[in-house]
Amino acid sequence: MHYKKIVKGTFIDRPNRFIAHVEINGLIETVHVKNTGRCKELLIPGCTVVMEDFRKRLGFESRKTQFDLIAVYKKTDKDEILINMDSQLPNKVVMEWLEQLPPQEAYDFIKPEYTYGNSRVDFYMEKKTSVGIKKYLMEVKGCTLEQNDIGYFPDAPTERGVKHLHELAAACKQGYKCFLAFVIQIPGVTQVLPNKKTHPEFAHALEMAKAAGVEILYLQCNVKEDEVVII
Repeated sequence: MHYKKIVKGTFIDRPNRFIAHVEINGLIETVHVKNTGRCKELLIPGCTVVMEDFRKRLGFESRKTQFDLIAVYKKTDKDEILINMDSQLPNKVVMEWLEQLPPQEAYDFIKPEYTYGNSRVDFYMEKKTSVGIKKYLMEVKGCTLEQNDIGYFPDAPTERGVKHLHELAAACKQGYKCFLAFVIQIPGVTQVLPNKKTHPEFAHALEMAKAAGVEILYLQCNVKEDEVVII
């Protein structure tokens, strides 16, 4: 996924989960935050943030905010890493990834936003086999929380996430091949663990889903200021 025009600034504060104040080229701007999670470990006053600039772009003249906050530089004990925190990115990069799979792994049909049971699952896929059509379901979660080179999910309680895990577990019993895909928006992180302290119910639901046959995918990304791709 590629961002058209990016700028950097200095994070000041976040009055609510939708907006933040950022200093850009000496001016204080109100920007849209593309992640409604807490992100307290990322958005620290004084940190460098990356935004997509929509100013003067055709079709965006009526926007209340002209910038979307999409990434942040996080200081670690070793160095400074760039973390993409755009919550709309995971599904987009997964769609790109699915469409670019090699022929021997590719799906014959892909449908995003598929209604199954009482939920809307991120992706439904099909593969033609010698004995018929194999059906797949995939739920996608973005990971932006990192501690000591390990990713954790969620960063805030997610009843919706628990519901999706129950739906995937039920679908496995109905003959679907099901995946929970963690899109790791943090360079250098290869695994994601359930954040038991923040949401023990999600951790329990994840174990139950795995026992039912749900396969967990850890999709590492190449994270740049203006581009993120699954590697």
